[in-house]
Amino acid sequence: MTTSSLSQHDSLFKKFLGDIAVARDFLEIHLPPHLRERCDFSTLAMESGSFIEDDLRTQCSDMLYSVQTNAGRGYIYTLIEHQSSPEKLMAWRLMRYSMAAMQRHLEQGNETLPVVIPLLFYHGTTSPYPYSTQWLDCFTDPELAESVYTQAFPLVDITAMPDDEILSHRRVALLELVQKHIRTRDMLELAGDIARLLNLWAIPKEQFRSLMYYIVGRGETSDTRQFLHTIAAQTQDYQEDVMTIAEQLRQEGRQEGIHLGRQEGRQEGRQEGEHTASLNIARQLLANGVERTLVKMSTGLSDDELATLFDDRR
Repeated sequence: MTTSSLSQHDSLFKKFLGDIAVARDFLEIHLPPHLRERCDFSTLAMESGSFIEDDLRTQCSDMLYSVQTNAGRGYIYTLIEHQSSPEKLMAWRLMRYSMAAMQRHLEQGNETLPVVIPLLFYHGTTSPYPYSTQWLDCFTDPELAESVYTQAFPLVDITAMPDDEILSHRRVALLELVQKHIRTRDMLELAGDIARLLNLWAIPKEQFRSLMYYIVGRGETSDTRQFLHTIAAQTQDYQEDVMTIAEQLRQEGRQEGIHLGRQEGRQEGRQEGEHTASLNIARQLLANGVERTLVKMSTGLSDDELATLFDDRR
């Protein structure tokens, strides 16, 4: 079938299904009863398909409709795809299209996903349609796919997991233990456990350095030097790395101290200069017979400082 023929088929399909009355009849007739009875077809409206991904835009008919439910607030979307030839993975393409519609719904400010019902309209030469419209059948192992995608996804919640259980998790225990407590405990308290895990399950030096910088930078560690000393003393292979990290931290601390010292020195110098200027101004005002109350308001000096200046003039 030529591209021109496909375009003509598609154009006629869109012309009819773009009429909301025709679309309502189509859905009332072809939706399965358990879905049809949930829809309030008086609210049926055409929706834009402009959000479809570029690689799907040339393949989908973009016939997307929204309809409110009979049970109150909420939306159901229906999309109708027109096909002139069978496609083995068509069910997966419809699923991708449905998810794009769900994403657009969220982007419009909604907080829950709508149900998107895909319908495939087929009029090809091969009859009947030879492929499954169950998207799970697109997998090599549909039973495995069903066990993954029709129930809750696995959750690894280390915040609710006992430390003893985490410590038994072999090579991933170190990551789990540190990230469980990084915001809530003094990491110095965990130094012994961390060292034991490092001895049991050696990690590459790059991972070790990343771990130490993470703990020092993001953790609540009461004594960073003692923490690093404990790691170095109780591990077999990381003393040199710990010494390097400790030295780098000392250098950074020294540089930060110098920087803060310079800032504080500049601030103190500025304040001292301003105070000296205020004293000089006050002396001149007093020498010119200005009342002490006005001098105080003009310079911000205290009564004691003004009294000292007044005594000096005597």
